[in-house]
Amino acid sequence: MLNRLPLSRLLSRRRSGGAVDGQSSSDRARRGGSPQTGARVVCIASGKGGTGKSVVASNLAIQRARMGERVLLVDFDAGMANAHLLLGMTPVHDLGHVLDGDVSARNALVKGPHGLSLLSGGVGRQTLINPTRRQLDRLFKALTPLEEDFDLIVIDHGAGLGYSTLAHLAATSTLILVTNPELTALSDAYAIYKRAVTVNPSISVGVVINRAEDEGLAKAAWGRFRGASIRFLSREPEYIGWVPADPAITQSVQQRSPVTVSWPDSPAAKALQTVVTWSGLDLARGSQPFFQRARKALR
Repeated sequence: MLNRLPLSRLLSRRRSGGAVDGQSSSDRARRGGSPQTGARVVCIASGKGGTGKSVVASNLAIQRARMGERVLLVDFDAGMANAHLLLGMTPVHDLGHVLDGDVSARNALVKGPHGLSLLSGGVGRQTLINPTRRQLDRLFKALTPLEEDFDLIVIDHGAGLGYSTLAHLAATSTLILVTNPELTALSDAYAIYKRAVTVNPSISVGVVINRAEDEGLAKAAWGRFRGASIRFLSREPEYIGWVPADPAITQSVQQRSPVTVSWPDSPAAKALQTVVTWSGLDLARGSQPFFQRARKALR
């Protein structure tokens, strides 16, 4: 099982803006220019549905909020959103209302536990399931002001490589890939990684092996992913860690309460703390506002 970093070290690291113990990654970006002054933005993707990506994203977001950050979780699994269910929240508005101009992005937010804010993706909205580039440009423009309101924005992507995911991969400085030991999940996650480093060579990528039966299976899966990355792309992401298959996750989903809140001593909750304290989250800045870069990527 992975060890949790002490909160005092994490807060010290956040103030200094550096990694713990000078830690570095082979895929850590070395970016030029002045960093943006708005929110740090991290994208979370999997390539394949059913990996538990949204569970990772929601627990990451709420734990960073508990640590005192202003955190926004954006459920960009548009049209098939479930983050609000995992967090026990009932949003009135969603991304579709923002896209249609019914409400501003700020007015579409709903406040959740520990000060976490959520922008839901909505359910069953056709325009969100398959939006055009023009619609996405309008949506990204509407979301831009949110970057000044938060310290950290976590974007939970849906499966596949739609326009919004591709634009975000090109725009983000930091990506977390959530995958499983299964061959199909690893293959789909590798496809996302390959695309990400192609459109954004400076991107910093971390990998989480989720729902592993034991550490041996998780490390074997990571070894396959890493080996393919080095062989075919001549680079590798950073291994964040693994999260075990745990009945507490199933209970937390059924009870609409994050496992790190309701079952903090469970194996999965303890492992998720390694994702929460990953040093890449503190370095998730670009030289320009995220949604501005995403709009450029659409053109």
